[in-house]
This record gives sequence, structure tokens and C-alpha cells, in this order.
Amino acid sequence: MLSFVRNLREKIAKTKNSFVGKLAETIRLRGKVDEELMEELEDILLKTDTGVEMTTLIIDKLRDEIKVKKLTEAEAVQDTLQNIMSDILLTDYAETEDFYSEKASKPYVIFFLGVNGVGKTTTIGKVASRFRQSGKSVLIIAGDTFRAAAIEQLEIWADRAGASIIKSQQGADPSSVVFDGVQSALKKGYDIVLIDTAGRQHNKANLMQELSKMIRTIKKVIPAAPHETLLVLDATTGQNAVSQAKTFHEIANLTGLVLSKLDGTSKGGIILNIRHSLGIPVKLIGIGEQIEDLQSFDPVSFVEAMFTTEQTE
Repeated sequence: MLSFVRNLREKIAKTKNSFVGKLAETIRLRGKVDEELMEELEDILLKTDTGVEMTTLIIDKLRDEIKVKKLTEAEAVQDTLQNIMSDILLTDYAETEDFYSEKASKPYVIFFLGVNGVGKTTTIGKVASRFRQSGKSVLIIAGDTFRAAAIEQLEIWADRAGASIIKSQQGADPSSVVFDGVQSALKKGYDIVLIDTAGRQHNKANLMQELSKMIRTIKKVIPAAPHETLLVLDATTGQNAVSQAKTFHEIANLTGLVLSKLDGTSKGGIILNIRHSLGIPVKLIGIGEQIEDLQSFDPVSFVEAMFTTEQTE
């Protein structure tokens, strides 16, 4: 467990240094617990995309704890702040939010959504590799038929992961490609089906309607599918990621989120913001470009990685 936390901590170093680091430094430099400290902490939380409501909740809880426990030492304030943030991420978190269960039906269909540039294709490749390494047979369906490059990129990732792929030519009807792919997976007994979709802008009604059509198509073959509908969000986009998720959720009834590029953002508060604003679990986090740099989101390990220092290992 320690090595896992150490690896995660190293991967999210930028998030940690800019988010928790700023909080810790402010508490240390102030050296005393007063209203000015509270205002500085509030400002940091807002600048790191924690969101107004979430920031207010954290600061109010911190004020209450300081008052009840009569805290006067900066170190005690930092420990209390860590506990508050941990509790928020752990609230209502359950094992049902796990990404995948061995008891899942076969084929297990995962539908991926996301706007352009969020790392969706890369995420699908990493997920495929993860399942292949656990001995599962994986079929990737190239449902993004709007860009030839998207199909080519997905082929590269499928080959790298050791997964099969079903594709069509550019401009083909994506729902038809999905229908053929899911039927093939059912007939051939694949364990996992990963469906790519076009990186569509979430404010374009006609493209969002296409997503609904694809979901209906999947259900024609497997009524219980898709078993997971995951939205890939770029953690570096901050508050915009929250608005994207709200819109996609209305259309596709999201079961989970994937936060990509978490290693490249200074706005780690987005994790707290998303949890509070959406009530949709973060199931996977992308923490690098390598094929193995995708991890299940475990609130306990994440918070520990964020707050652990070299001296406390």
C-alpha cells in the first residue's frame, strides 16, 4: 500500500505542490489562527477550482472545528483541514462505485464520452490494456467516425493493448458501427467491449442527440448495456469540466467520471468540486502518458498521497 501511495504521490506532484502545498505554506507562514488565515485559505481553495459552494463548506467546517477544539496551533489547523477534505471525498463512497466487478455480466459494455482533447482515446487504450493484463478479452468499437485520425489513433492503442477492434470508414453512421460491434462481441464471447464516440462539443444539441441514438442501439442488442457510461474530463480545465459533466449527464445518465491529466494540473480542488457538485463518482484517474498510468480512484489513497510528505513515510 505504501508503494502505491508513493507512486501516486509522485505522479500528482504538481497537483499536490500547488494545491495542498499552498494551503500548508499559508498555514505555516501565518503561524497563528485568525480570520485573516481563513480568508487566505478560502482564496487558495477558490483559485484551485474547488468551487464556491465547496470552498464555503470547507471553510465553515474548519471554523467550527477551530472553535469547538479551541485550536491555536497552525499544525493542528492543517491536520483538521486534511481530515475535513478526506471526509468530503469519503462521504457516501461505497464499493459499488468500483470501476469493474468480476461478477459483471459478459460482455461488459463501457461507453466513453468526452469533448475534443480530453484524452478519451488514450484512456480507452489504457483501460483496454488493464483488462488484457487481467486476462480479459477486449473488443474496442471505433464509434468516432467523424475523423479518420480518431480511428487510426484507436487502432494504434488497440494494438498496443493487445485488444481487437471493429471500425468502419470515415463518415459511416456511428450507430451502425456500434450495432455491428456489439453484435459481434456477443456472438464471439468477448469479456469487455469499449465504445469510443466522437469528441463532440457538449453544447451542440444535434451531436448530443446522436449519443442518445447510440445508447438506444446498444440496448437493442444487450438491453442491460451499457453497463458503464464514463465521461472523460480534462482535470486542467477546472470549472468547465463540471459544466460539461452536468450536460452530458442529462443526455447519457453517466455512471462515472474519468479525470485525465491529473498529473499536469495545479488545480487539484477540482476533485472536491466534482464530488460535491455532481454526485457522480470519479472512477478512474489518469496520472501520466504511459499505458499503465491509469488508476482506480480510491479516496483514501488519493488524500494520503496528497498530504503525505517525505518526512512522514
